[in-house]
Amino acid sequence: MNVLSVNVGLPQIVEYMGEPLATGIFKSAVEGRVSVGQFNLDGDAQADLRVHGGPLKSVYVYPSEHYAYWRDELPDADLPFGVFGENLTTEGILETGVRAGDRLRIGTAEFEVTIPRYPCFKLGIRFGRKDILRRFMKSGRSGFYLSVVKTGELSAGDPITFEAAGSGGKTISEVFSDRR
Repeated sequence: MNVLSVNVGLPQIVEYMGEPLATGIFKSAVEGRVSVGQFNLDGDAQADLRVHGGPLKSVYVYPSEHYAYWRDELPDADLPFGVFGENLTTEGILETGVRAGDRLRIGTAEFEVTIPRYPCFKLGIRFGRKDILRRFMKSGRSGFYLSVVKTGELSAGDPITFEAAGSGGKTISEVFSDRR
């Protein structure tokens, strides 16, 4: 298990239904060590803190394994790591194998798995297509959020150390499926 890409972005103004709208969905890969703060990565921010970010949604993880599926589903789409708005594009850790409360250590930072990602209309803005929300939900490929347990630094290439909470319960994938 490791991090393939660290992706950050600050909110920007886009046009949505003829009106200006702030969104932090646009993330780009960064090189080198990145500081992990209590609520996000250095260089990253959310536009609407009522529904994005905060202690339960500080860092968004999306498995790289899902990109092959999306390349088949959206053959004309440009799909660089970070396109789903994720902060960490990972390898070897999927929603089917993690539960709320599980711990991850990446670099010198520590995290706790919290909830699946349920996309909002801003994912449609990022992809320039309204059907992406329905397709995302149907795919079952949600990714998951992390809360920050210990601040530190991380970078692409860092291994991920996994520690199960041991409490059982539903996987992130099962929780996501319950809401589809």
